[in-house]
Amino acid sequence: MRGYARNSLPLALGWFFVFATLLFGQGMGIAFGAVEDDIKAGLSARGEAVLSEVYQGDRGALEAVSKKAWSYYKRAHLHAGGMGTTAAVLLGLLGLLVGQDRLRGAVALALGAGAFGYSFFWYLAGRAAPALGSTGAAKEAYANLARMSSGFYVAATVWVAVILGLTLWRAWREGQAAAPKG
Repeated sequence: MRGYARNSLPLALGWFFVFATLLFGQGMGIAFGAVEDDIKAGLSARGEAVLSEVYQGDRGALEAVSKKAWSYYKRAHLHAGGMGTTAAVLLGLLGLLVGQDRLRGAVALALGAGAFGYSFFWYLAGRAAPALGSTGAAKEAYANLARMSSGFYVAATVWVAVILGLTLWRAWREGQAAAPKG
C-alpha cells in the first residue's frame, strides 16, 4: 500500500473542503449557543420584510415558515458535522489504499466538495425560506446544489469502497501467489 502522490491539488482541495465543512458546522453550533435568539429574529425579519406581498399579512404562516427555516439551519449544522467527519475518515483511508492518483484525487475532491455543498445547501434554504414564503420554494431554489453535492458525495463514497475492495483483492491475490503450494 502507498499514500497519496505529493503535490496533489485535488487531494489538497478535498481536505480544504472537509475542514471548511467541519468549521462551518462547528461555527453554526457556536452561533446557536451564543446568539440563537438573534438568528431566529433575523429569520423572522426576512419574512417581515415581505409580509404583505408574500404572506398576504398572515403572521401565522410567517411564523411557521420561520420555525421550519430554523430547523433547516440545524440540519445544516448536523449534516456538516456528520458528512465532514465521514469525509475525513474516508480521505484518511483513501491515503492508505493503492490506486490511480488521479482517481483518488478526484474522489477526495468530490468527498470534500460534496460534504460542504450539501450542508451549505441546508443553510441557504433556511436563510431564503422566510423571504420566499415557503421552505419548499427555498429548497427548490437551491435544488441543483443539493443534487450535485449529494451526488458527488455518494459517488465518491462508492468509489472509496471500490478502491478498498480492489486493494483487498490485490492483497489477497498476492498472498495466494506467495503461499506455498501443496
